[in-house]
Amino acid sequence: MRAIWTGSISFGLVSVPVGLFSAVQSHTVRFHQFERGTSDRIRNRRVNERTGREVDYRDIVKGADVGGGDYVIVEQEELDSVAPGRSRSLEISDFVDLAEIDPIHFERTYWLAPTADQYARPYALLRDAMAKTGRAAIGSFVMRGKEYLAAVRADGDVLALETLYFADEVRDPGDLEHLPGRVKPKPKELDMAAQLVESMSGPWRPEDYRDSYRDRVEKLIEDKRRGREIVTESEPAAPTEVSDLLEALERSVRKGRKRGGTAGPDLDKASKSELRELAREYDISGRSSMNRDELAEAVQRAAS
Repeated sequence: MRAIWTGSISFGLVSVPVGLFSAVQSHTVRFHQFERGTSDRIRNRRVNERTGREVDYRDIVKGADVGGGDYVIVEQEELDSVAPGRSRSLEISDFVDLAEIDPIHFERTYWLAPTADQYARPYALLRDAMAKTGRAAIGSFVMRGKEYLAAVRADGDVLALETLYFADEVRDPGDLEHLPGRVKPKPKELDMAAQLVESMSGPWRPEDYRDSYRDRVEKLIEDKRRGREIVTESEPAAPTEVSDLLEALERSVRKGRKRGGTAGPDLDKASKSELRELAREYDISGRSSMNRDELAEAVQRAAS
C-alpha cells in the first residue's frame, strides 16, 4: 500500500513520523466516453482557449479570480511559503470525546502508520493513550494544496485519521424547505412507527450490505455483451398519502413480522407474553400450553 502523504504527527514534545494511507477503495463501475454511433474515444485535454493548443501540465499555473475579468497568478512555491512546514506536519491542538463530534463533520477515513520500526513505540503510546481515555486528537495539516481539519482515533492496532469538514462548510438545515417544524405526529402513528423500527432492528453487520446497483450495472454490461434481453427493473413505490399513513405502517409491521430474521423482538430476550403474542400472530396451534422455550422454538420455525 502506498502512502499518499508523509509527515509527522506531534503531541506535546513528542513527534512521530507517519504515512497516510487510504482506508477505503471505491468499486464503482467506470466508463469511457465515445462519440455516439462510432468507436471513437472522447478524451479530455487541457487546451489554451485563445490558441486552441494543448498545454503540458507542467506549464499550468493557478489563478484566483479577483473580479472584473482580472486574475492573480499564484505559483505553488508561493503557496508553500505562506505556511512553511504545514504540508509535512500534523500538530495536535486538542483531545476531545469522539462521541461529541457530530457525524456530519466526518469526510473521509485514512490509516496512519509509522514510517519506520524505530517510531513504533511513540506511535503505540499515542494509540493506547487515546484508547484508554476514549479521546480523539484534533489537529490540522496541509495535503495537496488544501488544509484539512482532522480527528485521529485509536482503532485496534492502528491509528485512524478522519478528515473533518470545518464548521463554516456545514450548511444550515434551517435553509431547507418543507421541514415539518412543529408538526406533531399522532400518538397512534408514532407508536406504530416505533414498532416498525423495532421490528426491523438488529446488529450492525457491514458485510450484510452490498452495492446492488453496481451488480445490476455489471449484469447490464454482460447481458449486452452476450446479446441477452435487458430486463427493466420495477419503478419505486409511490409516496405514501397522509390519509393512508397509519394503514401503511400497520401493513409494514405485519409484513416485517412474517418475514422473520431481524423482525420482531430478539427471541432470546423476549418475555413469555411477547412470545405468546407472536405465536398468536403466526397462528401456532397449541401455544396456550407451551412453556417459554417451546414458544420460542415454535415462533422461530414459523418465522423461518
